[in-house]
Amino acid sequence: MSREPSISIVLPAFNEEKGLDSLLPELKLLYPTYEILVIDDGSTDLTKSTCNKNKVKVISHPYTMGNGAAIKSGVRHASGDLIVFMDADGQHDPADVQYLTEKLLAENYDMVVGARVLSTHSSLIKRTANWFYNRLASMMTGHEILDLTSGFRVVKAKIFRKFLYLLPNGFSYPTTSTMAFFRSSHPVGYITIHAGKRAKGTHSNIKILKDGVRFFIIILKIGALFSPMRLFLPISATLFLTGITYYGYTYLFYSRFTNMSALLIISSLMVFLIGILSEQISSLHYRDSSH
Repeated sequence: MSREPSISIVLPAFNEEKGLDSLLPELKLLYPTYEILVIDDGSTDLTKSTCNKNKVKVISHPYTMGNGAAIKSGVRHASGDLIVFMDADGQHDPADVQYLTEKLLAENYDMVVGARVLSTHSSLIKRTANWFYNRLASMMTGHEILDLTSGFRVVKAKIFRKFLYLLPNGFSYPTTSTMAFFRSSHPVGYITIHAGKRAKGTHSNIKILKDGVRFFIIILKIGALFSPMRLFLPISATLFLTGITYYGYTYLFYSRFTNMSALLIISSLMVFLIGILSEQISSLHYRDSSH
């Protein structure tokens, strides 16, 4: 008879004393057997004291290293077979932890993500940006991604640790881990959640323009790493069709083959060959990640 998996809850925190003061007692009441780890990412407020007051284990960084770095520290120190990641600012409902873990265990997922309904995003700009990134990431992975940037998720620790080296130190670990799981054929499930407002006194450290560009680059990077032809083939095809169309136009009206047509067609061939080479390199990554 197999034993019940042990569960760790990892909370990355930077100046989150307000949120933790209400969140930690509730987590301890609902999940008394779970390991709770707070990763204090160089906070300058009473985050560490709040953890000590609630008798919760806290790992402190000597200086601010980033949300992704806090996640890495949490994974390295967590002892559970499953790891739940959630924000420390009070946006995530502790009761939803149970639904995430139950879905993962019942349906044999390797990761289950709390997908926020669009109305819970704080502004139209954020809702539009998240919709765009979800669609782009879905195209790159070949699977529907309901919420690419949600930090509320449960994962199988052994599998998540295989991709730890891919995670950036900043605010895009959800993006990277979601795409890495999908492209490595680790099943990812979703449950719908309603994210609440941040605890009073906390603020978001994500900047729309700066981090939006970062998310876009990460989507392309991870897509190119795990499925290069999904990135390079459309670019190659677009260049080739543009070159052929332009050649048809110049031949029909001027009876000549221009340098621009040649450049576009040759560029499409080069991009296609780069994609083929990237596919071969990607296959080596699959071999190294399968252990």
